[in-house]
Amino acid sequence: AVQRLCRDEQLPPEKTVCVSGIGCSSRFPHYMGTYGFHGLHGRALPIAEGISIRRPDLNVFVNMGDGDCCSIGAGHWLHAIRYNMKMVAMLHDNRVYALTKKQTSPTSRKGDASNTQPHGAYLMPLDPIMVTLGMTNASFVAQVVEWNPELLYAVLKEAFHHNGFAFIRILQRCPAYLPNMFSEFISDPGRLLLINPDNLSLSDGTKKLLKTQIVYDEKDMLKAKEVAAAEEHLPVGVLYRNDELPCY
Repeated sequence: AVQRLCRDEQLPPEKTVCVSGIGCSSRFPHYMGTYGFHGLHGRALPIAEGISIRRPDLNVFVNMGDGDCCSIGAGHWLHAIRYNMKMVAMLHDNRVYALTKKQTSPTSRKGDASNTQPHGAYLMPLDPIMVTLGMTNASFVAQVVEWNPELLYAVLKEAFHHNGFAFIRILQRCPAYLPNMFSEFISDPGRLLLINPDNLSLSDGTKKLLKTQIVYDEKDMLKAKEVAAAEEHLPVGVLYRNDELPCY
């Protein structure tokens, strides 16, 4: 999706940089024909912020895993939301520490067994969307699923054109350890709640497939939190967007 975006937007490779921390997701810069910085665990965001401060002319993409962002990098994550610097931050969330061979992550579901908690995780998972929406100066918050590439690309395009910190949580399966994660949503697309479909460049086929939909003002933070907290459906799309907030 990012490669397609770079092509469609005609982004010069020398004007584009992909930054990552450590984890399966953080191999990302190696798949891009752009500048890249493969950093340390949890430190993708401060590296990206340093690049943006020194070179505001560059297009910056950040890739993090659920451990990378929500555990060791959580402090950087919260302040990156508050700073609202222009960049696209992608959280690849497969609900497990996969690179280190199946251990409980901050987003692992309660009861899910792992090598560190073989009898099942005993804490409720951290919700990255609710955390981001609850942080001061959040300006773009979205959630997508990897098994719908058209939706992923449409949201990524909106994030790229957002003037601020665009946070996208990508729910995805780990083919090695959790290949059946999200199977209930894959088999029944009606359980996905598509937000403001007319604000995204989606085909009629995708809109028909994702038949459960909701429309509301993207600047309505209370509504965004209400939709994010609901348990009967999995919200996908742009939950909140406000282009008028200050950027550091």
